[in-house]
Amino acid sequence: MSTRIAIVAGAGTGLGQATALTLHNAGLRVVAVDRSEAGLRQLPDEIHREVADATDPAVPGPLVNRIAAEVGLPDVLVNTIGAFELGDALSVTAQSLRQLTDVNLGAALWLTQAVAPHMQQRGSGVIVHIAARPGVEPTAGYAAYAVSKAALVHLVRTLDVELHPHGIRVNAVAPQIIATEKNKAMFPPEMLAGAVEPKAIADVIAFLVSDAAAPVSGAVVPTYG
Repeated sequence: MSTRIAIVAGAGTGLGQATALTLHNAGLRVVAVDRSEAGLRQLPDEIHREVADATDPAVPGPLVNRIAAEVGLPDVLVNTIGAFELGDALSVTAQSLRQLTDVNLGAALWLTQAVAPHMQQRGSGVIVHIAARPGVEPTAGYAAYAVSKAALVHLVRTLDVELHPHGIRVNAVAPQIIATEKNKAMFPPEMLAGAVEPKAIADVIAFLVSDAAAPVSGAVVPTYG
């Protein structure tokens, strides 16, 4: 059997970097995508790297087509791109809502649109997006972020309905707080008490893209810690 090819978007840091390493160690051929070249340079040389901003709707289509031509048809897409902002509903601005929606929802849609035709061509594929607990359960103080992640949750379930007949599984994982360096600097220690290490969530993602998770599609898997 040929080596499965996985595109990991947002692979330059945090959960994306941990996921790229975990899938690489599991034997997949990983294509790491991030707008930070410095972050991608931290990955092993065996991982193919692409510097690109997948939140730009014009980028994912040509990027994935080139990856398909140069590396091979993608079997797996893991999208870890995300943006976060604190603030209650009455303080949300048009700019913050638009930015969070573009990053948390838009990137997921544009990347899915880019990989799905290639997966349909081979009759199989797995897609995993990163949702969040506030996108599943209403949480005070995260209004714009929660709404953008709730939209992502609904997108994942819609994609499952539309793509599952073509052999493509679409799932999401929903962390609460990930113990990334950025979050450790942002949140007070008491809020980080239950934070989950990126590697632990990456292991869940690795399971979801594996054949062992073949019956799982349309799921939003909690990784709350």
